[in-house]
Formats: sequence, structure tokens, C-alpha cells
Amino acid sequence: MSSQSAQLPEDTRAWLTGQGFAVVDERPWLDALTHGSFNGSVSPKSARADTGDYQRLEFLGDRVLGLAVASWLYRAGDAPEGQLSQRLNALVSGATCARIARAIGLPDHVRLGKQAREDGGADSDNILGDVMEALIGACFLEHGYDAARAVIYDLWAEELIGNAGKAKHPKSALQEWAAHNRRAMPSYEVIDRSGPDHAMRFTVEVSIASLGAARGTASSKGEAEKRAAEAFMEEFG
Repeated sequence: MSSQSAQLPEDTRAWLTGQGFAVVDERPWLDALTHGSFNGSVSPKSARADTGDYQRLEFLGDRVLGLAVASWLYRAGDAPEGQLSQRLNALVSGATCARIARAIGLPDHVRLGKQAREDGGADSDNILGDVMEALIGACFLEHGYDAARAVIYDLWAEELIGNAGKAKHPKSALQEWAAHNRRAMPSYEVIDRSGPDHAMRFTVEVSIASLGAARGTASSKGEAEKRAAEAFMEEFG
């Protein structure tokens, strides 16, 4: 890299190494840790602006993560395809990625613009989940699939042997409950959207005709629907 290029802070490099991410070329790691708001908040002449953001690496890391987790699940037992898919979806979800990101201290190293940070971007499930996947993408680019898979299995160790995805998804459970009790099918509606694009909050209401309704709020529509279904089952199930 040229002397005018952005550089990884020493504490960030040490943190990456501690998580199993071996840094050779700094560029992909800088990109992986950079939210789009960061480059828009600095002068074009600043060395800090000489970097991209995590979006392309997140796209790549998402696929690497999915393959690694699917391979682990396939080898871990003889569960049928439906159960494998249910567990895979839970283990690679944005919520799981964000949970792991927080556990390893990633929020301290995400590069955000001033406004995005003030708006809570460093604690956004969407941002943390995307950056986690982008780091996996950077690892794949630098060291190949085997190295990326090893890091994933290390970071996801507790999740893989835990109960994530073993129980029915709340939306599926609610739909089955409604059918069993001869009720109308649940209807989901987004009733509120708030916050900036990088820290959106969705409130979803789920209702069953002639019975009642419940609400859930989260940083993604899917998670809000899940929480609404859980709340409905707690009240009416």
C-alpha cells in the first residue's frame, strides 16, 4: 500500500489476529470493517478516505459462511433436509452473526461516519451482521476456503452445538397452531418504520381474525415478525 493509503490501527490488527484472522494485505480488512457512511464523512484528500466499504465482501462472506455451516450440519448427523435447512437459516442469520460480532468485540473496530455512530450504528444488528460476513469474505480472499472454514467453526462453536434452529421458527409454530385450532391464518403488517437507513427499527403486528393481535419490534422486518409471533403465542397460545 502507498503511504497515502489508509492503514489498520495497531489495536485493530491485534484484535483481528486474536480472532484467527491473519492479516497480510490490509486492504480487504479495512474494506470489511468500513461502513459506507465512513468514506462520506471524511475529506477526499484524507488518507482515511482511501478505502472501500464492506458490501462486496459481505456478499462473498455470506456464501462462504453458508457453505461451511451447511457442511458441518450435513456431517453432524442424519437429520432430514427440512431440519437441516431450519438450522442453517438460524445459524447464518443476521441476528446470529451480530451476536457473535458482539461477543468478540467487533463493535469497537467498525469504521462508521460520525452521524451513523451517533445514531447507534455500532450496535445495529444489520451492520454488525454484515461486517461479520465481510470479515469472513476477507479471510477467504486472503487465505482460501479451508482457512475461512476453520475460523467459522471456531467462532461459531457454541452456536453449532447449541439449540439454534432446533425448535420450530415462531412464525411456523404460530401458523401450525392456527391451523390446529381452526383459526384463520396469521396476517403480518409493518405498522411502523423509524430511524436512519443503517439503524432502522421495524414494528410488525401479527393478527388472527376474531382472536387478537400482538406486536414485535426489531432491526429487521423478519426479526420483528418473529418477535410478533412469539408475543402472540405467549398471549393466546
